[in-house]
Amino acid sequence: MKKSLLFLLLLLSSVQIFAQSFTLKSVLSYPFPNQLTASANGAKIAWAANEQGIRNIYTAEAPSFKAKKVTDFKEDDGQELTSISISADGKWIVFVRGGDHGGRDGGPVNANSSITAPKVQVFSIPFTGGDLIPLGEGDYPVLSPKSNEVLFVNAGQIKTVSVDGAITAKNLFYAKGVNSGYKWSPDGKQVAFVSNRTDHSFIGIYSKEKTSLQWLQPSFSKDNAPVWSPDGKYLAFIRTPGSGGETDSILAKKHQPWAIWTVNVNDGTGKPIWKAPETIMGSYPSIEGGTNLTWAANRIVFSSYEDGWPHLYSMNPDGSNKILLTPGNFTVENIKLSYDKKTIVFAANKIVDVHDLDRRHVYKVSVDRANMEALTSGKGIETYPVMAGDNQTVICLSSTAERPLLPALITKDKKMELIGEQLIPADFPLNEMVEPKHVRFNAPDGKPVYGQLFSPKKAVQNHPAIVYVHGGPQRQMYLGWSPMDYYSIDYALNQYLVQLGFTVLSVNYRLGLGYGYDFHKPANAGAQGASEYQDIKAAGEWLAKQPNIDGQRIGIYGGSYGGYLTALALGKDSKLFAAGVDIHGVNNRFSNSAVEGKAPAPDADLAAKLAMQSSPVTYINTWASPTLIIHADDDRNVAFSQSVDLAKRFEDKKFKFEFLVIPDDTHHWMKFSNGVKVSEATADFLKRKLIDKK
Repeated sequence: MKKSLLFLLLLLSSVQIFAQSFTLKSVLSYPFPNQLTASANGAKIAWAANEQGIRNIYTAEAPSFKAKKVTDFKEDDGQELTSISISADGKWIVFVRGGDHGGRDGGPVNANSSITAPKVQVFSIPFTGGDLIPLGEGDYPVLSPKSNEVLFVNAGQIKTVSVDGAITAKNLFYAKGVNSGYKWSPDGKQVAFVSNRTDHSFIGIYSKEKTSLQWLQPSFSKDNAPVWSPDGKYLAFIRTPGSGGETDSILAKKHQPWAIWTVNVNDGTGKPIWKAPETIMGSYPSIEGGTNLTWAANRIVFSSYEDGWPHLYSMNPDGSNKILLTPGNFTVENIKLSYDKKTIVFAANKIVDVHDLDRRHVYKVSVDRANMEALTSGKGIETYPVMAGDNQTVICLSSTAERPLLPALITKDKKMELIGEQLIPADFPLNEMVEPKHVRFNAPDGKPVYGQLFSPKKAVQNHPAIVYVHGGPQRQMYLGWSPMDYYSIDYALNQYLVQLGFTVLSVNYRLGLGYGYDFHKPANAGAQGASEYQDIKAAGEWLAKQPNIDGQRIGIYGGSYGGYLTALALGKDSKLFAAGVDIHGVNNRFSNSAVEGKAPAPDADLAAKLAMQSSPVTYINTWASPTLIIHADDDRNVAFSQSVDLAKRFEDKKFKFEFLVIPDDTHHWMKFSNGVKVSEATADFLKRKLIDKK
């Protein structure tokens, strides 16, 4: 009798531990901020906030930095707000509404299935609020230094319009090709731009005083990223090789060359001032912002991966006296030059303690010496810093393990003053969040694998666990809320899964950022052997060995590249992974690499064989675990056909599976309601397959 009573008490205790204390919608209700920008004069900021799908622009200014909503959009209609900027005089905000700027096609999005065709439009609005002024259909607006004119692009041509809309938008000029990358000269009289002509590209200059365009050092190369010198007399730009040449190996790693050139705008004379080291690590950097080329007060600053970490370098305008500004084994990103062009602020994972490897803090450094200084520290995540026009005020996006992302002022004594904290809903379960722990283990080949372990607040024996796999793959998950909207949704879902009774292991597998070049660019990865899958399998096996985890109830889910690795796990290792959710994953890596008019690559046959071995569809016959496939059919990152094909293969095999199809939305769940629906479906499936069927 006593044993039965004890068992009953333990059972009731377990039920109480796993009882829902918050809903998934409530933990997804945070006001996600992005597009943080600062004014060139004074201390004014603006950002976009996504409040349960209702996106609006907020402003704040010194000294109070009180958040003020200046637009009044009211629907969860999937229309994102991007390219937010403040005019130099601080009087105007310009932005874009519509599109999918995280996809390969940034064109209109109709996630709301509206009967009216959506648009991508440029708008302006007074900084203090007022009437919204449509400036024209187009994208990527750039305000003039005089604050009176806006450039934007439409169908590859650059257009101009007055900031108040009084003068109708018109073409600034005509140029062949797809034109982009436009930059005003410091005096506002000229515009530098890139004219992309498929296999080559030129740097051009439009002048209001001339009837012809000026082409700077035209060649057979691809020129991009023009930046003006502070006096407007010179331009610097990046030169990479044009397309063409003999068919090369598919599998061999090759140096991707690039160089920095400068040109005298008056006479067109130019020269290369720096050439990247001819090493694999010296290749064109595949990081946020690429080379991040900028012309500072007296130095040219750029990013390079040449020492095995993405760092900042500076040199004299003639290429002499090159300096490594940020020495050490850490990643530098979210790079922003101050308005006086003397200081750079950025985010980095410089290690003070081991957990900082999976965090970001804000730093600053002078453009002409390696005097890097931490502006934030501790257990939070601080990213995307900007320095206001007073060249002293630094604002960033800040989160913790418990609190979602908010803008924050970094005070002079290096403390955080949150901006817009009142926008977090009252029912947001702040106190229910668990703090993930940094973990590390080894893959079968001995390579390190990193992760964040989300554990229930009260340990329960023999409970199920989940491996979460991020996408990208050039991403890094943190010990707190992500500054990327896509991954903030997944972070919320991981917290919810813990509440349901799961332990969750978020895996930072090889190919991701934050751990150096060899981790970011490993051998035999992706379609060339999927070496990164070792890390996912190792994560499942590591979880199964942990105390209180039921090794027979390990699930897995992930989106995009994470969906691909989830599918590989379910196809190759159904005995380890008992159930999984493949969210818009790439299921077939095979592609025809032949180019018309060229001989096949010397290793084409081997590459095709490896691509098939790296494809989840190859393992259909050993795919036995219950599976949920989720995909939106306007996906601009992973073709919807990838999931159509997988579903057909399952049907042909008579393998029962579940699915959720979202019409008209994209890879990024532009509608909040769709993000909730996908997260609820994922949680429900994993609960039914791994908890309810114990």
